[in-house]
Amino acid sequence: MSRSFTIGIAGGTGSGKTTLTRALIERFAGQTSVIYHDNYYKQHDGLSYDERAALNFDSPDAFDTALMIEQLRTLISGQAVDCPVYDFADHNRSSETIRIEPAPVLIVEGILIFSEPELADLLDIKLFVDTDADVRILRRIKRDVIERGRTLESVEQQYLKTVKPMHELYVEPAKRRADLIVPEGGHNLVALDMLIRHIDSSIRSSAATG
Repeated sequence: MSRSFTIGIAGGTGSGKTTLTRALIERFAGQTSVIYHDNYYKQHDGLSYDERAALNFDSPDAFDTALMIEQLRTLISGQAVDCPVYDFADHNRSSETIRIEPAPVLIVEGILIFSEPELADLLDIKLFVDTDADVRILRRIKRDVIERGRTLESVEQQYLKTVKPMHELYVEPAKRRADLIVPEGGHNLVALDMLIRHIDSSIRSSAATG
């Protein structure tokens, strides 16, 4: 297989990163694999549930980014990896793993993937999904309460204590590293069409030279 074309999709919580990821997966069906930074939260078996819940999950230090870089390099080289799985309800890494196969298009998604230069350097194109803060927090509340079983109070506390300040400190400044800023993510049909054309051209070029 020719070298994979790597796409980094970053942006704040609830910005629409996953919507954009899903749109690209749908367009390049059978040609994509996705690696989520969220699955690389560090393991904290020695802490109680309450202690784990109090951790700052929005800081770069919360992630085992070194492992993600190692596994991304392995995928780029054409080999499969066993990606860790994170249990958001338990605030800890699961004992399960997910087998990720190499593919012509590798999508890397996460709020802080541009904050680590070594990781950002592995991405052929870096996309930053930019969405208003009020829209993002509403989406975050809906996701965490409905999908992850959190209470509204805990979501509010986490947002004010860590999510908002870490966004301002790490996520927003990383926008400067993006090759393209995409307002509203996968709902931006003009940007999506441009991306699809560029990725399609890159895949064909790689296949021709590989």
